[in-house]
Amino acid sequence: MLLASQTSRRKFLLSSLIALPAMGVVVKGLSAAMAADLVAPTLETYRPTFFDPAQWAFIMAACDCLIPGGGRGPGALETNVPVFLDQQLAGDLGSEIYLEGPFDVKAPATLGYQLPYRPQEVYQKGIEAAQAWCQHTHGANFAALDEAGRVDALKRLSSGEINFADFGESILGAKLFFGELLKHAKQGYLADPIYGGNKGMKAWIAIGFPGARASYLEWVAQHNVKYPLGPVSLSGERG
Repeated sequence: MLLASQTSRRKFLLSSLIALPAMGVVVKGLSAAMAADLVAPTLETYRPTFFDPAQWAFIMAACDCLIPGGGRGPGALETNVPVFLDQQLAGDLGSEIYLEGPFDVKAPATLGYQLPYRPQEVYQKGIEAAQAWCQHTHGANFAALDEAGRVDALKRLSSGEINFADFGESILGAKLFFGELLKHAKQGYLADPIYGGNKGMKAWIAIGFPGARASYLEWVAQHNVKYPLGPVSLSGERG
């Protein structure tokens, strides 16, 4: 096991590598994209700031179901989507939301946000109600269910079939909670890595997205031609 000082030095060296501006730079067998992947925290060692252990287990399991690995692109866990969610909710996400009311949770979406909750409360109350349903239905928390059970639970949340009011939450609906979770999971999957998700820019590499590259005007009009350059993060990391 590396000592703390050795680990910090390794992180510093890798961070220095990903800051190199040259395309395709390789130092001691590591490309900038590989270094970016290594610098990002691993889910095994990451300590959540916002979620408690039970909530974190729910988020990990739910993200794995929403964007599973093993397909054409990386999965949510490979790209640190749970880390993105935790860091966003631990910050000032939702600080701009108007919460003075009145609210009508049955109002059409065109009328805007209709909840007296910030995103942080949506997750806390939504996870609590979803866990209560899992305990009532299966006798176990969401993360302890098998894959079929997790998928079934998420489908019931997405359709609004689960009535959160039966488990003490009369304002937030299951469908709305699922919508927020799915929306933020997508954002974390495709976000710039500086926000915690899209570890190593794997999602961008999979879809051929150039990221924050300063200029690629010469490629805009070239349809059905594969973009040959890797993505660039806002931090200067290159894939």
